[in-house]
Amino acid sequence: RVANLALLRRYWSRDEEAILSARGNIASCLCLLGRRDEALVLERETYARRVATLGGSHENTIVSGLNLANSMFGLLKQELWDEAKSLVRDQLLPAARRSLGVDHGLTLKLNSILAVAFEHDGTRDDLLEAESILR
Repeated sequence: RVANLALLRRYWSRDEEAILSARGNIASCLCLLGRRDEALVLERETYARRVATLGGSHENTIVSGLNLANSMFGLLKQELWDEAKSLVRDQLLPAARRSLGVDHGLTLKLNSILAVAFEHDGTRDDLLEAESILR
């Protein structure tokens, strides 16, 4: 995949979306290899670039944000957990509801991930928020 990214940069340097997709794929591979910190850096860069080029409501941007949130949840560090919850609750979910609709698969997945994140924290208020999200 790294070779694919190098070829994309060399011959199709103007096709930024293909390059961002390749970077996302590399981040997924790094995560599967247990190199989660490196994957997180790539996920952050990819999401930020998609926000800048496509806007926060584009489906590809929302998918990149979801990948970033999943990477943060996967590291099991409280500060990243809180950041991921905030990203999903304050940015991704409202954008998905607005641009894709409440019944779109990506919107439903974001609802589910956020509810599980609140359930994980386990406070009464968090559990109530998880329940309200899943309704």
